[in-house]
Amino acid sequence: MDKIKMRLSKIEKSFPGVKALDGIEFSVREGTVHALCGENGAGKSTLMKIIMGLYKADKGSIFLDEKEVDIKNPIQARDLGISMIAQELSYVPELSVEENLFLGRLPLKALGMIDWKKVRQESKKFLEEENLSYKPWQKLKTLTVSDIQILEIIKAVTNNAKIIIMDEPTSSITQSEVENLFKKVEELKKKGVSIIYISHKMDEVFRIADDISILRDGKVVASKKASEFDLESVISLMVGRKIENAYPKEDAELGDKVLEIDKLSKDKLFEDIDFYVKKGEIVGFAGLVGAGRTEVMRAIYGLDHKDSGSVKIKSKEVNIKNPADSIKEGLILLSESRKDDGIVPVRSVMENASLASLQKFIYSGFAHRKKERNAVYESFMKMNVKTPTLDTPISSLSGGNQQKVLLSRWMLSEPDILILDEPTRGIDIGAKFEIYKLMTDMVKEGKAIIMVSSELPELIGMCDRIYVMNKGRISGMLKRDEFSQEDIMRYATGL
Repeated sequence: MDKIKMRLSKIEKSFPGVKALDGIEFSVREGTVHALCGENGAGKSTLMKIIMGLYKADKGSIFLDEKEVDIKNPIQARDLGISMIAQELSYVPELSVEENLFLGRLPLKALGMIDWKKVRQESKKFLEEENLSYKPWQKLKTLTVSDIQILEIIKAVTNNAKIIIMDEPTSSITQSEVENLFKKVEELKKKGVSIIYISHKMDEVFRIADDISILRDGKVVASKKASEFDLESVISLMVGRKIENAYPKEDAELGDKVLEIDKLSKDKLFEDIDFYVKKGEIVGFAGLVGAGRTEVMRAIYGLDHKDSGSVKIKSKEVNIKNPADSIKEGLILLSESRKDDGIVPVRSVMENASLASLQKFIYSGFAHRKKERNAVYESFMKMNVKTPTLDTPISSLSGGNQQKVLLSRWMLSEPDILILDEPTRGIDIGAKFEIYKLMTDMVKEGKAIIMVSSELPELIGMCDRIYVMNKGRISGMLKRDEFSQEDIMRYATGL
């Protein structure tokens, strides 16, 4: 009989206005991958925070090796052999790679001094074992998001953890890095390490999971071996309904060019970028991590300066110096990093949603709060945002619901052109469908959308044309009847 490494019994947790977890029964077998699936707001993150000691359960018990434990904080969780790689990466950008790897567990000499020689030696060894080219003394702010994600995985492994929670670990890494991660997972399983794997990418779940548990509305609605599920049954249990067509793409009437980019360049990041978008069109941007897609979009929007090139909106050349200029021209950007460039964590969901449209609600110098609340409420209903109240701090919402609040923010500003950079990253299947449907409705209304995504199936499913980038240049453009993952990857890899 398989040994149960961790067991949760009758776990309950409530927040003002909502019961987040309701009688959760959950167990993880030793040396296996247990996938935890569910929509955003289903309770996955809350459950993991209880395991890590960040939250205290209202009721219920946690057992390790069938011994009951009371986990009061993350340090105690680490000492018990539990590590977590969070979806929103937790690191100190001004510290070095080696300092981040040993953060909270720096080795000491006999007199209580930090043993920096050991830190350097161990860090070099870890990096060499993983074939990583970074130097131990490099600051983390000089690395890419995917680099930092790999280091977070190394940190968890080097903590000698017996249980590792991986929350969307592949959201910001390349396919080759995903393969390396899965090899690492197999190595860990052979060593008896148990892994709780949270992902909205069903192909990953079915590839590496031994067991699957599905949460919906704070309850476990199913839990059994992965071989006893299929894709359709998992999706149906997650969302409580059948989703017949994952990509609700509809033909929209195409109009004139509303955005034209000519020879846009920025030293060492991208060069001679030329493309256009028509009214009623969804244009995709594909490419490997580091290809320059996000950098191009940030320059168009005015977040970063460009060295040369022109931007035309509705056939008129515009000089966009900052995001405020873009918004005035009817152009908005949903950033790929909601944590760094999107949410204002100390403010409420309503304040976050209305941030770009405040002038609509101000009369004679005073804010019309009732009108603001009604507009935000209507937008949230359309986006199916799950929040206890409009005054709830946005930081307490799940990642997917935060993303939907940000989409609501831009919908309230009534843009003509939307740049959506990884709009469905970290979002569940049901919420993805809602966002795709919203995109379809917007282009049918005459809006234009640029969709940057690392998920080829959604680009193929939703776009009219796809530009592919490789090493800072556009390496190809495909029309809808030419789409194939193989051709996109050929252009993306420069073949």
